[in-house]
Amino acid sequence: MTAIEAPKPVVRSPQIWPLGVKAYHALGDLGLIPEKTELLYGQIFHKMSKSPFHSGLMMRLMRCLQAVIPQGWHIRPEQPLTCADSEPEPDLAVVQGREEDFWHEHPHTAELVIEICVSSHDYDRSKLRAYAAAGVKECWLVLGPEKQIEVHRQPQGEQFAEHTLHGPGGSLNTTAVPSFTVELDRLFTP
Repeated sequence: MTAIEAPKPVVRSPQIWPLGVKAYHALGDLGLIPEKTELLYGQIFHKMSKSPFHSGLMMRLMRCLQAVIPQGWHIRPEQPLTCADSEPEPDLAVVQGREEDFWHEHPHTAELVIEICVSSHDYDRSKLRAYAAAGVKECWLVLGPEKQIEVHRQPQGEQFAEHTLHGPGGSLNTTAVPSFTVELDRLFTP
């Protein structure tokens, strides 16, 4: 008797349907997406809670920015920035325009984006591609435990052409916001 070999089943990997920004908004308006999420590259991610250290760094940077922000610009703390296939919510973003300019849609770019990285270094670095593609002029990753700031400038396509690391110690000037200087020792000291 000849054995008949059974056909091997075809195994298909599950398809992932990326979510666009408009669909993300529509689902959010219907209450089908939980709060404290952000859209990155067509996928929804739950946002992490903030430690006291994270909150302290953010508030200190926001206060320093408020002292030098030019007229016609404003600071957006933890508010969406609409990119092509993403809608991250940076810890701080400095955008040109009045608050009223963004009542019907979020800004699509920023002069400066600041992400505070206490325990989220890799996740926040993953946003750099979206920020570069959106033409964000400068992006800071504030590395809390290391007392350093990674600076990314000159967006070209989906990456930044310039990347520098500052600290511990010393000071840092931004090219994106006139007169904004951060003394790193003072920033990271309670």
